[in-house]
Amino acid sequence: MGVIKIVTDSTADIPKRVREQYGIEMVPLKCMFGAESFLDGITISNDQFYERLASSAALPTTSQPSPVEFTETYEKLYKKFPDAQVISIHLSSGLSGTYQSALLGSSLMEEPGDVTVIDSRSVSYGLGMLVVKAADMAAAGSSKEEILAVVEAMMNDQKIYFLLDTLEYLQKGGRIGKAAALFGSILNIKPILTIDKEGEVSAVDKVRGTKKAMQRIIDLLKADFGSDPIEMTVGWTHKRELALELAGLAQGQLNVRNIRQTDIGAVIGTHAGPGAAALFITRV
Repeated sequence: MGVIKIVTDSTADIPKRVREQYGIEMVPLKCMFGAESFLDGITISNDQFYERLASSAALPTTSQPSPVEFTETYEKLYKKFPDAQVISIHLSSGLSGTYQSALLGSSLMEEPGDVTVIDSRSVSYGLGMLVVKAADMAAAGSSKEEILAVVEAMMNDQKIYFLLDTLEYLQKGGRIGKAAALFGSILNIKPILTIDKEGEVSAVDKVRGTKKAMQRIIDLLKADFGSDPIEMTVGWTHKRELALELAGLAQGQLNVRNIRQTDIGAVIGTHAGPGAAALFITRV
């Protein structure tokens, strides 16, 4: 059995040190401020992105990698590891064409390889959790079939909740009207979003006040997992104070066995805005 290599894209929000530890290949999406184009996480850092976002009158745009970029990534791997099996896990197809680009890229290789492309139906570290688990299993000697089975089970089990600090960026992105954003800001409305089973963004609730919104997320997770042991990653867009407070609340009321932290990059941050917090949960 050849070596198993894991590929993902920049929306997985996996810290660089973790990618390097497992040898995970990352194909970046692009972020555009007007005529300026940046490679997500490579030619623009998360901090630089949020600084630009705060000062920009219009939302930046994002674009998926081209199929050729994926082809080049796969062929580079096969030059180094000729007998490799590649598992390529990507941002939900309900939110981006990245999965389709990866699928097409795998079909364009000059010498066909054993490449399995997976639609994660997830975002940010929801995707990252799957990728890191796959890489960890590969490092431990698991087969491709064993890894794919565990990843599929995690996809069906994980829960993601985003707490937004402001409605401003949803309004800028055209997802809500200006009047609704203004009204929500006056009333201190905090939207809670999730990623549904189809891999699309869905509104769970709108709660007045941050403290009540955080407790609402914990109540949702209690309903999801009860007292089962869980693994939790807490993420944030630029400001981590709210996210760490939310994580502390979760640790006090849920059976959290493992906890990680990550900052959320440009693709989710474009619509969530700075100051958003997220919990990514799966059973241990």
